[in-house]
Amino acid sequence: MAVQYYEGIGRRKESTARVRLMSGTGTFTVNGKTLEEYFNRLGDPETALAPLQTVGESRDRFDVMVHVNGGGVSGQAVAVRLGMARALLKINPEYREALRKAGFLTRDPRIKERKKPGLKRARKAPTYTKR
Repeated sequence: MAVQYYEGIGRRKESTARVRLMSGTGTFTVNGKTLEEYFNRLGDPETALAPLQTVGESRDRFDVMVHVNGGGVSGQAVAVRLGMARALLKINPEYREALRKAGFLTRDPRIKERKKPGLKRARKAPTYTKR
């Protein structure tokens, strides 16, 4: 028998997170590690768990499996947050209003600006010399 799960994909900058929610005991694994092991910077575990708290669900109700890659730690945490919010919507569409109001359903479109020819970086120009 196949285990039923709800999946949501979240992205931020170069990070992509595939979040799977299953009914269970509350284990939260990110790339084979626990949540606190993987996101050990202050505030990142709370960012990843924010959609659950917003809709009033207990962390113990779901087993969460996350596969995340690319980008940096904070970008990955926000990608997990978006993926979890999308997975929660599949569980119960009535969560949409609360998640939308908290801003968890909006994908942050900001990405790194490309380097332009003749410049050192995206906007930094070489030092101007008159003579």
